[in-house]
Amino acid sequence: MALFSYHRHSSHPFYALFLFLLLKGGSAATFTFVNKCDHTVWPGILGKPEIGTTGFELSKASTKTFQAPTGWSGRFWGRTDCQFDSSGKGTCATADCGSGEINCNGGGASPPATLAEFTLGTGSMDYYDVSLVDGYNLPMMVEASGGSGSCGATGCGADLNTRCPSELRVEGGNACRSACDAFKKAEYCCDGEFGNPNTCKPSVYSEMFKSACPKSYSYAYDDATSTFTCSNADYTITFCPSSPSLKSSTDSSSPTPNATGSASGSGSDLGSGSGSSVEQSALGSTSWLADMATATGSSASRRREGYGYGYSILVAVAFFLFCVLID
Repeated sequence: MALFSYHRHSSHPFYALFLFLLLKGGSAATFTFVNKCDHTVWPGILGKPEIGTTGFELSKASTKTFQAPTGWSGRFWGRTDCQFDSSGKGTCATADCGSGEINCNGGGASPPATLAEFTLGTGSMDYYDVSLVDGYNLPMMVEASGGSGSCGATGCGADLNTRCPSELRVEGGNACRSACDAFKKAEYCCDGEFGNPNTCKPSVYSEMFKSACPKSYSYAYDDATSTFTCSNADYTITFCPSSPSLKSSTDSSSPTPNATGSASGSGSDLGSGSGSSVEQSALGSTSWLADMATATGSSASRRREGYGYGYSILVAVAFFLFCVLID
């Protein structure tokens, strides 16, 4: 009996270990939204599981913070020129999500919209990017903090609305459409026979976006220079980041190849962000973000989300069995 008691007493460190693993599997990443625009922005959120809201008002010079669990996968964007009444009913001129409310309630951004996309790892890397595949409506930057890995900043700090070609410019000039949205052609949308990275190549329009914002997705298979990774980080999403800070941060980073394979000087005042180059080996020649970037949903990111929940369940089951065995 004494021996049995001894084993029960000595198991406390193992309880602590399993409890630590269980809590670690459910730890959260913090998303902080910052509005440096000279006007109000209404961020929209589409992701699973929900993180407390699907849309909110972010006034000039304000910030707001949310937490997301490991395994969370989704996207953020900024809506502009919105008109909401006292009950929260209304619409937005750009990136409206079609809900008729401040909350998007599962609706995605109506193109054109600048998108920040995330898949948070569970015991693995986070993947994130800023995408112009669905067009552009606002300058946006994503920065990682407190994490490990390359953890580069990415985004588009340039005002593409002022240089948008007339054939892509929306009425009023407050957003710039993608070639896919404007022309509905398979070669621009990476559909049909162009639905793979070997046949879908950058167009003159996506190259225009890429030259202005070399770290952002310019077309669906623009992985090599546009997908970033980090572990155990918190993230800041800034609308209308200041140009001086963008330039100083990109001056210190290495050149990254552009969509045509040539080096793009990262010190350009049109560039977007700072930090290490992309972890190209993580993705190879295929795009797990391609479907997500074109607003069709990514089966690979859904698998990653499933893996995240599976890991947490596995740790919980192991902890339960351990407790049963030692009791």
